[in-house]
Amino acid sequence: MTQDVEIDTFKHLERLRELRVSHRDLDYLIDRLQHDPMVDQLRIRRLKKRKLLLKDMIKNLESELIPDLDA
Repeated sequence: MTQDVEIDTFKHLERLRELRVSHRDLDYLIDRLQHDPMVDQLRIRRLKKRKLLLKDMIKNLESELIPDLDA
């Protein structure tokens, strides 16, 4: 059972790393696009919403990795 917990924790950490990289990449892309006057503002808004969704996913995953104090 302990091994299953360790494997799940590793999977969560790997997923967390992937989400953080995606969030950072989106942040960079949004920053670049905002400086381009020819870019559609709707596209930027959609990217910002996606970035916020990623941020929420990161927070949820981080909270899952915090051990229960009641245990």
